Amino acid sequence: MQQYKAKLMDEAAVTRALKRISHEILEKNNGCEGLCLVGIKRRGVPLARMIAENIRNIEGCCVPTGELDITFYRDDLTAISKEPIVRNNTLDFSIEGKRLVLVDDVLYTGRTARAAMDALMQHGRPACIQLAVLVDRGHRELPIRGDYVGKNVPTSKSELIAVKLPPYDDCIAAELYEEKN
Repeated sequence: MQQYKAKLMDEAAVTRALKRISHEILEKNNGCEGLCLVGIKRRGVPLARMIAENIRNIEGCCVPTGELDITFYRDDLTAISKEPIVRNNTLDFSIEGKRLVLVDDVLYTGRTARAAMDALMQHGRPACIQLAVLVDRGHRELPIRGDYVGKNVPTSKSELIAVKLPPYDDCIAAELYEEKN
């Protein structure tokens, strides 16, 4: 059971953070040439689309944006086979030699980002992979960090951060919950 504790970011704060992240991505990559965004399903997908829209508004270019399902690449699930099959991916562009930005909602242990990198390698070899997250809550188990972070929120391991985004939720926000046993 989860008990609501606090609203970390309202819609305006999420929007500001994503605009800042969009500018940082453009600055670090010297514009949008050769740049691709890939949202990690589920909530990384609408975040990637929002960043792509920001980049279009800033630079006037459309950055290829895709979706990545990492379900069968996670190391915390029972292995289905030695060669997992990725399903429901939408990468309608080549990632070969591209500067790729993975987008996710919350960075916690780093295992989701690692699984996403494993899944991406099935699609080609990008020039580099960068990570953009709306919230970094700490507690890393792997040496992975966000290149672009909307908000750093130190949490205890009994806490949970829920990012709410359409089409999955009826609002845009980041909220803090306490896990109750």
